[in-house]
Amino acid sequence: MEEKKLDINSIIGFILIFGILVYMMYQSSPSPEEVEAEKKAEQEQVEAEKKESKQNEAVVTTAEDYTNTQALDSTQQAALQSKVGSFAYALGLQGEEQTTVTTDVFELKFNRKGGHLAQVKLRNFVDYDSVPIYLVKDDNSAFNITFGTSDNRTLNTQDFPFQPSVSKSGENTVVSMKLKVSETAFLEYRYELKPNDYMIDFSIRSQGLSGVFNTSQPITLDWKQKGIRHAKSISYENRYTRLTYMYDGRVDKLSQMGDDDEIAEDVEWLSYRQHFFSSILVSDDSPFKKVEMTSADLVEDEDVDSLYTKLYTSKMPLAYNGGEINKNLGLYYGPTDAKTLKAYDKDLEESIPFGWGIFGWINKAIFIPLFGWLSGMLPYGIAIIVMTILVKIMLSFVQYKQFLSQAKMKILKPELDAIRKKHKDNKMKAQQETMALQSKAGASPLSGCLPGLMQIPVFYALFMFFPTAFDLRQKSFLWVDDLSSYDSIADLPFNIPFYGDHVALFPILAAIAIFFYMKMTTGQQMAQQPTQEGMPDMGKMMKYMIYFSPILMLVFFNNYASGLSLYYFISNLISIGIMLVIKNYIIDEEKVLAKIETQKKKPKKQNKFQRKMAEMMEQAEQQKQAQQKRKKK
Repeated sequence: MEEKKLDINSIIGFILIFGILVYMMYQSSPSPEEVEAEKKAEQEQVEAEKKESKQNEAVVTTAEDYTNTQALDSTQQAALQSKVGSFAYALGLQGEEQTTVTTDVFELKFNRKGGHLAQVKLRNFVDYDSVPIYLVKDDNSAFNITFGTSDNRTLNTQDFPFQPSVSKSGENTVVSMKLKVSETAFLEYRYELKPNDYMIDFSIRSQGLSGVFNTSQPITLDWKQKGIRHAKSISYENRYTRLTYMYDGRVDKLSQMGDDDEIAEDVEWLSYRQHFFSSILVSDDSPFKKVEMTSADLVEDEDVDSLYTKLYTSKMPLAYNGGEINKNLGLYYGPTDAKTLKAYDKDLEESIPFGWGIFGWINKAIFIPLFGWLSGMLPYGIAIIVMTILVKIMLSFVQYKQFLSQAKMKILKPELDAIRKKHKDNKMKAQQETMALQSKAGASPLSGCLPGLMQIPVFYALFMFFPTAFDLRQKSFLWVDDLSSYDSIADLPFNIPFYGDHVALFPILAAIAIFFYMKMTTGQQMAQQPTQEGMPDMGKMMKYMIYFSPILMLVFFNNYASGLSLYYFISNLISIGIMLVIKNYIIDEEKVLAKIETQKKKPKKQNKFQRKMAEMMEQAEQQKQAQQKRKKK
């Protein structure tokens, strides 16, 4: 193919064209006198427009900055009336920008603009850096109602000033925020705060606005909030930060990682969970008919010191009743603690990720009450150790079954090796006789695996329990400052992918314990088991697992709760001890051998499954022999 080149003539042509364009632009540009005259004319026009619109500008300024201390004159009020209708009355009222109320558990600030909470500080808690816990702060939350008016306007409560008032109702503090149309007609947000209570009774009601609202248009409540970071590891905290909701008696969640959205009907409550703290909106009188929810992950880079974890939004319609609004709600701002949430009898504790199905049942029925009882008498670290001991004792019969199966396989190994040697040229026959021997002796490899499967629900339940146990938060043990977070003994000057920028000790101890436990049990058992025809070499695979499992523990749990690593460390130490006791003092190999010999002499009746397997293997053997005969011909 001919190579295309840009010759000298083309270059000269481009230069000439460029020069002509520059010359033409210069010739068409105005003279300095013309430029000055044009600027002067524009300035005069601007001054004239400013003078003519001076009154309108004053009106707009007042509408946008309604917290100024000067009352509106009649002209401004009339202009606002034409812009926002009856709600112009609210823009002419004066008041403080924020109202502060303090209770035993809260320090709250209410914004005059929008009438909702501008700050929620939990007085009894601090974060990992000893900074007070804020669930709402620095405009991370928005609460707005969009509605239509009878004069065909669509307005938002977040654009208008509410009139605050604080009063007492017995021991309770009542904060009333009113968006007024007149002194007797208004839209009210009513907050009732009770002593030592994280639930705020919240109601939205209107009075005298039946002729102002356009009830043919939908009225929508929109609640948004960004989760503020509270933990050392934002990636770990973000893993347990999730939007959860209950609808029609069932609990569902948006995605744990990444962005997600959902539309649900008959929603009873919404929980913006921030790991150990939650903001929950409860519908007290009747469920929300339909809620549009979204969740967006704000942690783009876990190595960056991010301020927020996730952004939650919820949009739900409200209902008119006789042309007015009257909706009773609850606002919970507090710890994601099962005991605290359960006290409200609204199933709010279901927002905590205890695990699905049987795993959640085990946690709620066994481990939560057990740990609560133990931690009421013992330090939290000791309570974890004692609970681990009780769990291991409860599962010790499972280990006994596993070790008994291992002992039987060890005793049968010479006979199994003899079968394999005898039928080294007929793998199928060797497999048949192997299975027959194991069946007669009651030493099937599955007899050790099946009891082990019984431990999985317990292990997974505890895996979900420790990261969500609020009682462990900021509780110290030995060198650990916080059992709900990682136990850093050394900070690294760099970040290791998947591992982190610190070294946690308990995962190292747990990894060592897992290594020795697997070395003493699984490796020996799989080494004694002969490789079956057509099956992978399990002994070889388990040799890899002996090293892979501790490495996985070391890396994966470096950023996990140290309470969970403490559990695994103690659990494996106890397992090693139980194994040594069973092996050296409980299981007598001579007695086991005598029992095997007795079982081998007894006629073994096959069940349907065993007969079917034997028939299939026999057919496979016959087909193999037939193929070999055809090849010889």
